[in-house]
Amino acid sequence: MKKTLIIGASTNPGRYSYKAAHKLKQYGHDIVNVGLKKGEVAGVAIESMGPIHADIDTITMYVGEANQKGYMDYILATKPKRIIFNPGAENPELATLANKLGIDTENACTLVLLSTGQY
Repeated sequence: MKKTLIIGASTNPGRYSYKAAHKLKQYGHDIVNVGLKKGEVAGVAIESMGPIHADIDTITMYVGEANQKGYMDYILATKPKRIIFNPGAENPELATLANKLGIDTENACTLVLLSTGQY
């Protein structure tokens, strides 16, 4: 299973990050929720950006490029195996920096990857 850090986690059931959190848990993946507002998604508290989680396989992005600047150092320090840029979260600059550090990047939809067995 791939421990996944969700950036842009939300308690709003209409948000794709909310749906992804539930789908990831349904498929047996551990998750870490990072977002601006406190709450809980899929039984896991939403935390603010802070402690670096050293055991993250995948970061899945639900924050647009313009709002990712404040997350970039945190993301790179986490050293995930890959970053998934969900639709609307694509960021060529961050992808280039991540690739230079050996982090795979993908412009894809986490929900589609899960439902098609490609996650």
